Amino acid sequence: MFNIVLVEPRIPQNTGNIARTCAATGCGLHIVRPTAFQITDKNLKRAGLDYWHLLNVQYYDNLKDFFEKTEGARYFYATTKAQHTYVDAEFCDNDFILFGREDAGLPEELLYEHEERCIRIPMIDEARSLNLSNSVAIVVYEALRQQGFDNLKNLGQLTKFKW
Repeated sequence: MFNIVLVEPRIPQNTGNIARTCAATGCGLHIVRPTAFQITDKNLKRAGLDYWHLLNVQYYDNLKDFFEKTEGARYFYATTKAQHTYVDAEFCDNDFILFGREDAGLPEELLYEHEERCIRIPMIDEARSLNLSNSVAIVVYEALRQQGFDNLKNLGQLTKFKW
């Protein structure tokens, strides 16, 4: 599957929602410190509900630590500053998709270094950004769609309902 990277997340509820998305899709979650909350925060756990046992989460001290420990991987950088949309990207299994802080995004020097791998979600000019957990879900499901939703249950079944 894919790897979602949160760089210095600020809002525990966003991180909890993203953790739930990762758990439900089989994506790995990578958290780059510092965070603005404790990983044990009750708001983070509440947003993630009872999915924590399904989650593969890894922590890094900073971006340098993250890149050293994932050297050789393929990265995409989600940003409102990108020239390419997320549907332009051709995602492959085990790709890492980085998302920045809710209040600042990813560091611009990182974006300049990897401009060809920067992706954005289209929005109207007047909108600054989408909620971080919504952004992650949009990009994750596009990546999964490109892979044919491999390893995911994609057929539901109605239960018997009596009026």
